[in-house]
Amino acid sequence: MEEKLAYTEGAEQPIAMHPKKFALWLFIVSVVMIFAALTSAFIVRQGEGNWLDYSLPEVLWFTSAVILLSSASMHWAYVSAKNDQIGNLKIALTITTVLGLTFLVGQWFSWEALVERDVYFVGNPAGSFMYVLTGLHAAHLISGVIFLIIVLISSYRYKIHSQRMNTMEMCATYWHFLGGLWIYLFVFLLLNH
Repeated sequence: MEEKLAYTEGAEQPIAMHPKKFALWLFIVSVVMIFAALTSAFIVRQGEGNWLDYSLPEVLWFTSAVILLSSASMHWAYVSAKNDQIGNLKIALTITTVLGLTFLVGQWFSWEALVERDVYFVGNPAGSFMYVLTGLHAAHLISGVIFLIIVLISSYRYKIHSQRMNTMEMCATYWHFLGGLWIYLFVFLLLNH
């Protein structure tokens, strides 16, 4: 009888994930699939010819630096929440939110620069792909900024701290994903424009 008890006590617990985190990861996988399909279609269509050559707007270098800085400030926010440094958490989340909005403004300026170069959404597929890739990323980044604002408000209500990290972890995961996705898109466009 004792042997059976010892055996059942030593049984491993199943790996569990919070349902909201699981949903976030499913969403991230679906976004990866969408962008993989779009970048694959970009390469296939470019290979067919009749492709407009244009230089990428210089502001994209700036927005790439901004998104990397925002990822660093998001990490600072995460570490601050984990260490119950609520003041630093609020500052870091505010910086990340401002940098996210700065990125979006920079994307708008990149579209204006494209128009100045006679690259439009309608017309040559090269321009269409550029607007779709950057616009779809911007739409996801808007959702990330909204998530950031929700977490920022929660931090002011003291709902984010070392004992309540689920929302903060999800926000950080999504934000870092968006930053990594942009770097992938930027490098892809540099190599294939």
